[in-house]
Amino acid sequence: MKFSFIQTTNYWVSEHPSIVSFRWSHTQSWGSTWSFLFSSIAVYVVSATTLHLLLSLLLRRNHRVHLGPIPALHSLVMALVSVIIFVGILLSTAAEIRDTRWFWRRTKTTVAIQWLLCFPLGTRPSGRVFFWSYIFYLSRFLHLLRTFFTILKYRKLNFFTLLNQSILLFMSFIWLEFSQSFQVLAILLTTLLYSVVYGYRFWTAIGLPSACFPFVVNCQVVLLGCNLVCHLGVFLVQLLKGGCNGIGAWGLNSVLNCVILSLVLKFYLKLRSTKR
Repeated sequence: MKFSFIQTTNYWVSEHPSIVSFRWSHTQSWGSTWSFLFSSIAVYVVSATTLHLLLSLLLRRNHRVHLGPIPALHSLVMALVSVIIFVGILLSTAAEIRDTRWFWRRTKTTVAIQWLLCFPLGTRPSGRVFFWSYIFYLSRFLHLLRTFFTILKYRKLNFFTLLNQSILLFMSFIWLEFSQSFQVLAILLTTLLYSVVYGYRFWTAIGLPSACFPFVVNCQVVLLGCNLVCHLGVFLVQLLKGGCNGIGAWGLNSVLNCVILSLVLKFYLKLRSTKR
């Protein structure tokens, strides 16, 4: 029974024909054009800002909109989606190793690890791994809903939230558009942490006790720190091995990650000073 479950799971997340034959295309993949990306970001920023202003004008300062179980359900869904993406890209990467698509069996294990940081030049956004990268990109739109829940419930909106969500949506798009190196590790780390963070948010949303420290912010710092180390690894492989695919997009990604890290650290330090 256990073996059958593993086989079934493996088929649906890495061997299904739709996954194996996936190809990122501006004509066939929903949300795959630059105009769609920038329009979505603009709509998100304008909608969130407008909602916040309307609530500030129409409602009293201490009045909150009661959302009932919606935030808890959203957290549960996001935790499950993150787990599915994590399992999907993990098994898909294992399947690519088995099929020797990137010729891992012809090299040592250390070279296989290098591929996780650096796609070979000429890599196209097609196949199992990029299917799950596409699903991760689509899941970013579900993440945007939390901004509106925060506005409705707490009437809070800050520049960091809008910038952070917009940057993350933009980065997940360029991963696919330029077959950017490093994205496999980035998705594995991010979905693993998101499954924990959204699971924690669901835990607290249903009334269970919360941690005695800023759990979510600490998780964000850990994730960004891991990303920073991985970006350093990509830089070293780029210098030593003669080129990684999508290195221009990786450079932009690195800059955006530094921006997010600086904002998170600033928020973290401000939170610590406030508590003191």
